[in-house]
Amino acid sequence: MWDRLFQALFTYRPVLFQQGSLRFNVTPGALVATLIVAAVVIAAVLTYRRVRVSEGRPRDRVILTSLRVAALALLLFCLFRPTLIVRASVPQQNVVAVLLDDSKSMQIPDWAGKARAEFVRQQFGDVSGPLMKSLGDRFQVRLFRFSAAAARAASAKDLTFNGSQTRLGAALDGVRDELAGLPLAGVVLLSDGADTSDRSLTNALLGMKASKLPVFTVAVGSEKLAHDVQIDRVTTPRTVLKDALLFVDVVITNTGYAGRTVTVDAEDDGRIIGSEQVRLPQDGSAITVKVRATASEPGPRLFKFRVAPIEGEVVTQNNSREATVQVRDAREKILYFEGEPRWEMRFLRRAVFDDKNLEVIALQRTADNKFMRLFVTEPESQDELATGFPKTREELFKYRGLILGSVEAAAFSGEQLQMIADFVDRRGGGLLMLGGARAFGEGGYGGTPVADALPLAIEPRTPASEPTTFLRLKIRPTPAGQQNAVTQIADTEAASLARWPQLPQLTAINARLALKPAASKLLNGEDERGNDYPVLSVQKFGRGRAMAFPVQDSWNWQMHASIPVDDQTHERFWRQMLRLLVEGVPGTVDIHTTERVEPGEPVTVEASVADPSFIDVNDAAVTAQVTRPGGGTMTVPMQWGGERSGQYRGTFVTTEPGAYEVSVDATRAGKSAGSGIAFVRAAPADSEYFDPTMHAAPLRRIAEETGGRFYTADNVGGIAEDVRYAGRGVTSIEERPLWNMPIVLIGLIGLVCAEWGYRRMVGLA
Repeated sequence: MWDRLFQALFTYRPVLFQQGSLRFNVTPGALVATLIVAAVVIAAVLTYRRVRVSEGRPRDRVILTSLRVAALALLLFCLFRPTLIVRASVPQQNVVAVLLDDSKSMQIPDWAGKARAEFVRQQFGDVSGPLMKSLGDRFQVRLFRFSAAAARAASAKDLTFNGSQTRLGAALDGVRDELAGLPLAGVVLLSDGADTSDRSLTNALLGMKASKLPVFTVAVGSEKLAHDVQIDRVTTPRTVLKDALLFVDVVITNTGYAGRTVTVDAEDDGRIIGSEQVRLPQDGSAITVKVRATASEPGPRLFKFRVAPIEGEVVTQNNSREATVQVRDAREKILYFEGEPRWEMRFLRRAVFDDKNLEVIALQRTADNKFMRLFVTEPESQDELATGFPKTREELFKYRGLILGSVEAAAFSGEQLQMIADFVDRRGGGLLMLGGARAFGEGGYGGTPVADALPLAIEPRTPASEPTTFLRLKIRPTPAGQQNAVTQIADTEAASLARWPQLPQLTAINARLALKPAASKLLNGEDERGNDYPVLSVQKFGRGRAMAFPVQDSWNWQMHASIPVDDQTHERFWRQMLRLLVEGVPGTVDIHTTERVEPGEPVTVEASVADPSFIDVNDAAVTAQVTRPGGGTMTVPMQWGGERSGQYRGTFVTTEPGAYEVSVDATRAGKSAGSGIAFVRAAPADSEYFDPTMHAAPLRRIAEETGGRFYTADNVGGIAEDVRYAGRGVTSIEERPLWNMPIVLIGLIGLVCAEWGYRRMVGLA
């Protein structure tokens, strides 16, 4: 609309004024006319100065004089015969590249109720298409299709609109390289602008600017969908233990369905493993839903989270998201060091006895420098902990979790205290401190490295002391705790919330400690006076996790008279707490890969390799054994890249869709240094339907930075004319007169009428 209005007033399209230069044809007659106009201007000024009028008239004289001078100046402008000098492409001597988006998002039906692809077919389906014809009349047209990369297309009829990616930068680079050396007048890029690549457009635009190639972008689609529900993001752990209870963050946005209640289902191989209802927020706002699910099958599991399509939705493909989670059927070793005989140890062990994925080995001090080992079952572990608490990093770091009971800091050497902190920080293990007479501040941990790791703040100057408090606490989960698997002591979230008030009170004898800023409180206790007490808190520390549970008798949840014999509350709580303790703890070989790639794309495997004391090593021999979906294998050598200690890298190419198992083994001096397994899924990306609106911003940027223009499907009619006057390729010089533009006549008449009208208004007519 604005382009048509501009052309109606100024005769030519805006691109001519942007590209052209102004020139005046000054003739002797024009010089004479200039003298006449100057005389008229002087006469007008003198005439209005002699006018005798009432008070306030000096302002009127200025206005009338200005209007007369402006009209005469416009007339003089016309007499000087202004001309616009432009470079125009010589017909049929130049090439225009037309880039057509061939991705799946072009199937979205938001262009006049039709799919975006229909606009492409309508304009470029054959030589008689409006855009194809207007470009073909002036240029040699080269058609390209693009999704992940650009490729030649004989006709728009060849497009399938089935590409799983949109890479605008790669498409521009591909066209520029292929047509290098030809007289290229410009590039026409037709797309919805939904770039799904991680690559920045900057490099591609620098290449286009260096080649002085203008890009004329055409945006197809709507910038806002009337009705849509979308799962924006799903956050899952990379690996979990078998039978782990998960609370998965699912982020949902919508337009057109505010206030409606929908159900989010979690599926594993088509089987629903969790559901949660949510009330949709106002349009454009995001809401995070915690979906409870259980990972019961080992191996790489493809979890799918979805919302059933709603009537009227423009796009339904973005109602689901997939995430790959490695479910490990492994037995995690946890060391429990207790400073005195307590019921807590025995009942904790009993709670996890049947959990095949947890192994708790206990070390109980019976006297000074005398210890009793409990629950050591493996024959090769008979010498384990024979001399008491581990004295070397290698001995301690073979565990994935560490529980400290009622044992004072003085029971450890300074080196052992630092080793415990490093167990969390560098090794990435889990540390849990339980309440007791010799724990926390009463145990003299203030000012030690262990206190740095804990989520509760122990003042450095706090001396070891006898407990002075005895608190009976009602235990309740906090809002953060309600969304954590550790507090789920019943079959459903609602049943868990109802169960907590029914549990017996617990006892705390440690002084109340403040929560550190980075820590989260999952369970809160309330004493008889209504004071809060942090019962269970957790924080990340370095690569690992530290937890504090400063109560001493959780076994009451098993043995209290009010608890039925078959009640599983105590067992559930401790199993989930210890699973959280060892969640995500790395091994000596820790693998990182891209979770999902397109079939045929390369995969980069990175492995961090450390020795038994978790010091990064650069002298290991590392190889990856890749098992393809069909069962074939290949060996991928991995090399230390020199960028970071202990980091090795290798690459392989996926050959077929499916899950690839990557098993990495490291050796040093012929001995095993560890191994690890990761999984990569090769499958077409689903990102084309997410954030499915038309994205004008990147298309505007491409046009502005390359010297082209941005269009929508409604104003694309003049694109051939604009490309013609872009000044690229084989060109000729054209002169376009400006004196006869309609805006000049309108301006002249307007100024004359304005002077006459103002004279009448002030009584001078």
